[in-house]
Amino acid sequence: MIETYALELIQNGKRVDGREFTQFRDIEIKENVIETAEGSAYVRFGNTKVIVGVKIGTGAPFPDTPNEGILSVSAEFTPLASPEFEAGPPGEDAIELARIVDRGIRESKMIELEKLAITPGEKVWSVFVDIYIIDNQGNLLDAAALASVVALMNTRLPKLDVEGNIVKGEYDGKLPVVHKPITISVCKVGDKLFLDPTKEEELVIDAKLSIAVREDDKICAMQKQGNKGIEFDFIEKMVDVAIEKSKELRKLVK
Repeated sequence: MIETYALELIQNGKRVDGREFTQFRDIEIKENVIETAEGSAYVRFGNTKVIVGVKIGTGAPFPDTPNEGILSVSAEFTPLASPEFEAGPPGEDAIELARIVDRGIRESKMIELEKLAITPGEKVWSVFVDIYIIDNQGNLLDAAALASVVALMNTRLPKLDVEGNIVKGEYDGKLPVVHKPITISVCKVGDKLFLDPTKEEELVIDAKLSIAVREDDKICAMQKQGNKGIEFDFIEKMVDVAIEKSKELRKLVK
């Protein structure tokens, strides 16, 4: 089986596609790929493909944050992306991915949400980030997180008329983005650590630690996945790898 082959290679310091352990697959980024969205991006990691669209609306703020705009992230795993995905409401995997991406954006303070208050306590901008998985060939989280950041960075705020209604097709500045968080997932098999797993490699990992890193090397969020624990010494190594490799991906974001 391909999983057994992938595991044996990793245990012997190799990978199925010949990459180094800390080497990403070829990465492609395209901005503004959805004309009807206020912001959008396409990201490809090898054959893993993700599209993110950002829509902007207005609404009432949450009671506990009356002077801040609203951020909402959702993900859709379509059957087109993988035969394992089924049509219908988002499953657990889609919900988890959306929450991790949301946490990285929110905890990094990427968007100045307080600047999205139109009338404090009454009316604010709402930012809806929609993630669509086009092809799942491994490492969906890192691709989705990167696409979300790129989409938000090119998002425009709609123009409002004198009555406070959105003027269709007209814009008034950009979304107030101040940070560029990059999510890096570090995978562990035995004593081996590696990045950007393929779909086959994901089936054999012991554990995975996804780490959102800001440009000042601040760790904003972490999410552990996998059935096995991670020793503290390895956590330190995984964080160091994530910080270093986040710089590499950030250079690709304009």
